[in-house]
Amino acid sequence: MSDEAGAQIRITVETEVGEETALSYFQLYRDTFGELATKAVARQLLHKDEFMEEMLDPRVHKYVAWDERDEAVGMSTLTSDLETVPWISPEYFAHHYPEHSARGAVFYQGFTLVHREHRKSRIFQILTERVVELLVAERAVCAYDICAYNNQTIGFADNIERLLHRNADVTVVPIDVQTYYAATFRGPRLDP
Repeated sequence: MSDEAGAQIRITVETEVGEETALSYFQLYRDTFGELATKAVARQLLHKDEFMEEMLDPRVHKYVAWDERDEAVGMSTLTSDLETVPWISPEYFAHHYPEHSARGAVFYQGFTLVHREHRKSRIFQILTERVVELLVAERAVCAYDICAYNNQTIGFADNIERLLHRNADVTVVPIDVQTYYAATFRGPRLDP
């Protein structure tokens, strides 16, 4: 496959990676998502040990995009073992999607990232298309989350939905919203 500039992109699906490779992926991950630390209330960046655990866990499939120099320039994680995702409730999915759950066809897409130098390329779309191939074949349900910052600034949810519709007969609906509030106190209540 090639991106818009004509560069050849190769996608591999890895279940386990070595520690050295995982560390290089962690650097790519931090470079990509680090700025969200001050943009989103919920922590968007896994701690290094959490990230390494995911990279070494064979239940989490790593879709890796490689450029012509054989460097990792993008990655997407996908799992059908919802126990690997500590911030979601597997019971929610079993309850709401019992048929899919019974046949192991409920997936969670943890993240998709593209190196900054390649963000104007088609790597994000190519990674998504590869993931969608599996989801269509499995007639699956796939959940994912997007922080408000990425939705409001980039329109991420709408862009992803358009991409999914280009590649599959799919229905996309929001299933939950977590709203964070801040109460700023100025002192004791002043009675009139």
